[in-house]
Amino acid sequence: MKRISRITRLVYGAVLLLVPAFTSSSLAAADDGLGPLGVTSVAAVTAQSARVGALFGPGRRESLPGGHFCTASVVHSAHHNLIVTAAHCLDATGEGGALFVPGYRDGRAPYGVWTVRRTFLPTGWAKGQSEDSDVAFAVLDERDGRNVEDFVGGNRFATGTTTGATAVTVTGYPDSREVPVGCTNKPVAHSSTQQRITCPDFTGGTSGSPWVNGDGSVVGILGGHEQGGTTADISYSVVLGDEAEELYEGAATDQ
Repeated sequence: MKRISRITRLVYGAVLLLVPAFTSSSLAAADDGLGPLGVTSVAAVTAQSARVGALFGPGRRESLPGGHFCTASVVHSAHHNLIVTAAHCLDATGEGGALFVPGYRDGRAPYGVWTVRRTFLPTGWAKGQSEDSDVAFAVLDERDGRNVEDFVGGNRFATGTTTGATAVTVTGYPDSREVPVGCTNKPVAHSSTQQRITCPDFTGGTSGSPWVNGDGSVVGILGGHEQGGTTADISYSVVLGDEAEELYEGAATDQ
């Protein structure tokens, strides 16, 4: 489980280590260029990473450091106000006004603090917390007449893609750190409804992290089996299918 885990924080909270050298066998061409696969490091500040943010409880607006518990990201919608995360993240907050901070780093909110106005959970999760339904969306309130996508853009939410067709980049916020980490690797099938990826140091707090392919499409959300995985090195996602597409369409048209 990679949502909120203080035990995980103690076990895995050490500073991530950058691998000092790579052999040629550790390099592979992902869609966005040549790079090491399966290596986790601090995510660079880019237009893409700005769309990923940390989720905070409603009482943390004036005191962000140490208060984030999950990860979410902006996806494109007609109203420019939609984020996607794991259902077990939003299920814990309900309609209580959780906060989303895109591009969060070291206590700073470079694109503002956004309030969740409405959450959308799939039927499979709402009725039985099915691990095959661990995806959710949230609509955010405006700030000064503008929406979050107007500031950072949004990735396309893509369903029905073939697992492992391309490498993906996973970006998330461990609850023991105040910066996002990222890792690129190729997912593999865990079952017909679940996919998994090998990326070290994805500990508690990284649930909801988007899996973004080279086309800039979200093709997975860290969650699903074991609510994302019980170890730091293997993470899971629901295979995004019809239920996720229907949920997205409902959330994307909400005002």
